[in-house]
Amino acid sequence: MNGNGILLFLTVWPMAAAVIAYIIGRFSKKGRDFFADGAVAVEFAVLVFLFCSGLSSRGNGGEVFGFALQSFRWEGFCGLGLHLELDGFRVLYSLVASFMWLMTTVFSREYFTHYRNRNRYYLFMLLTLGAVMGVFLSADLYTTFIFFEIMSFTSYVWVAHDEKEAAMKAAGTYLGVAVIGGLVTLMGLFLLYHTVGTLEISELLPACRAVWEKERETLYVAGGLTVFGFAAKAGVFPLHIWLPKAHPVAPAPASALLSGILTKSGIFGLLAVSCNMFHHDPRWGLITLGFGVFTMFIGALLATFSVDLKRTLACSSMSQIGFILVGIGMQGLLGEENALAVRGTFLHMVNHSLIKLVLFMAAGVVYMNLHKLNLNEIRGFGRKKPLLMFCFLMGALGIGGIPLWNGYISKTLLHESIVEYGALAAEGLAFYGTEAFWKGVEWIFLLSGGMTVAYMTKLFVALFVEKHPERQEEYNIKYKKYWNWESKFAVAGSAVVLPIMGLFPGLVMDSMADLGQGFFHGGILTHPVHYFSWTNLSGGILSIAIGLLLYFGVVRTVLMKKRADGVREYADRWPAWLDLEELIYRPVILRFFPWLFGNICSFLDKYLVSTAMNVFLNVSAVAGRVLDRLVDGTVVLARKTTHRQLREDRVQISRNRLAYVTGCLLEQGSTLLNKTVRRKNPVEKEYVRRLMEFEEKTTRTNRLINESLSFALLMVCIGLIVVLSYLLWMR
Repeated sequence: MNGNGILLFLTVWPMAAAVIAYIIGRFSKKGRDFFADGAVAVEFAVLVFLFCSGLSSRGNGGEVFGFALQSFRWEGFCGLGLHLELDGFRVLYSLVASFMWLMTTVFSREYFTHYRNRNRYYLFMLLTLGAVMGVFLSADLYTTFIFFEIMSFTSYVWVAHDEKEAAMKAAGTYLGVAVIGGLVTLMGLFLLYHTVGTLEISELLPACRAVWEKERETLYVAGGLTVFGFAAKAGVFPLHIWLPKAHPVAPAPASALLSGILTKSGIFGLLAVSCNMFHHDPRWGLITLGFGVFTMFIGALLATFSVDLKRTLACSSMSQIGFILVGIGMQGLLGEENALAVRGTFLHMVNHSLIKLVLFMAAGVVYMNLHKLNLNEIRGFGRKKPLLMFCFLMGALGIGGIPLWNGYISKTLLHESIVEYGALAAEGLAFYGTEAFWKGVEWIFLLSGGMTVAYMTKLFVALFVEKHPERQEEYNIKYKKYWNWESKFAVAGSAVVLPIMGLFPGLVMDSMADLGQGFFHGGILTHPVHYFSWTNLSGGILSIAIGLLLYFGVVRTVLMKKRADGVREYADRWPAWLDLEELIYRPVILRFFPWLFGNICSFLDKYLVSTAMNVFLNVSAVAGRVLDRLVDGTVVLARKTTHRQLREDRVQISRNRLAYVTGCLLEQGSTLLNKTVRRKNPVEKEYVRRLMEFEEKTTRTNRLINESLSFALLMVCIGLIVVLSYLLWMR
């Protein structure tokens, strides 16, 4: 074991704290809650210290874009060893993760007041924190895989927390996707290690370049298998099926972490492969871009149609993951000139994490008061609640890409990377596609951004503008005190970060992007980006205009209906049959595969194996009959010689006399008690008969045990004699 042990502490401490918190929770619920807060605060403080020390030591060697590298290696751990590393990208994202855990842990105290299984939740919440830290600090894909699988199993408990039918089904889907994805990723790692001889992330780039000409197809297969599990966790289409179902049933603090951080652990794996194995590879970039465009658009479409608050936010997460994938794809296509795509990808990862932290906790405030999520049932709850409205609005403006909020900055960079490649296509310098094709990609990007504005406007209007047709007075009076100061601190403290990041992009956002640049092997930005120039503002304004058009033209018309009493309500227009899990995955996995492989096995059994099996069975039958006769003969011989039994009547006579005498004495004593002490409540028991039956049963059982043990010892002796004879003959 060598290196900086504090990196190991960041993964081990939360796991140790999980056990301690569970033990404390058996005796004191408040003590457990405060200990969990303190444990996560310690994790956050250590990362702040590492961040500051890394920045202060720049210029002393080993720096990458202004951050001094730190590493830890545990040789021999699980065979290939455990390797952790801290650079600018890792420390920044670990800081984001620990900040989110801190806020959700504080928020959980009030949210789980009326929940059961709180002790279990805190246990697995802290275990998952340790696993997530292991993923983001991992320096090789083997270490990434170990912690990634731990994270998948510990976070499963979050989804299943309510233990209701919907929660258990969603948790089963989540676990199934995680297990299948993990197995496919493991196959990819085996193939990758066999091909290039290393899984170290920092060594993959030169190792893959060295074998690129000879093993290109193999590397594509290995890369595709490896990213399969990571893409499933990230919610990439068509592996997104767990995401819209897990979020509505999981507790809101868990949903914030599932959306904001656990999906980014999948993105981490995608980046490790894309930026190293396929660095500046336009083919890989084009494939990634395709998945990104589909995920971005379909996620936004699902969110627009949804009438469930948390499901809308979950589908929104899927869409935002698509935006990030578009950035990863553009990195490969732009090659050496990919600085805009690199910075946009990294910043959108950070922005999405922080935005979904705010939005899911705000949704949690609604749910912990009303225990409902349908927009028709919660509409109007946020009226006359200015702080909650402010927090939700910050998240909505951020994710909608509105200028002066953080989401606008990252979306602008991603949009500009598409425009830049479209200009190359117009000049005939692009690897793939014409100018018209890239115009189409740009318009899908803007349309997806417009749908984001539309569905976030729908949520905001439903919660804070519209009135509930029956319960509005109750919402205004009964729920005046709808959260405590701890929840206010967690939600509002997270919300104020978003406009600060957007108002000072040069000071905050560009500095963050500089820190993450080294992990991406990205090109250096040759000129500053003027975020608020008309060219960049026009893209954001166009998306906003599309969003408002969709809201008033589609959401308020097509996606609403009138009830019998004339009240307009939100309608679920999405076809129920258009569910990939029920339409494709479950039929294929649970019905088609068993049918297919069952028929294959039946064919093999009928035409190829039957003849050999018949011969084998005939030989086995003859051998079995011979051995059966041999054992029977041995038993008969033993019963007539060494295991000859005593006569039954002799055994009973010798044993039962004692039982008879004892039973008679007990019956006489019982008769005497019945005539004196127990005259009013006499006891009638046949002690003689019962004692004789018990004695006979005991005797028979002991005899059977002795005979069985003796026979077993005899068989062992015969076996030893046979083995010894065989060894002597062989000699």
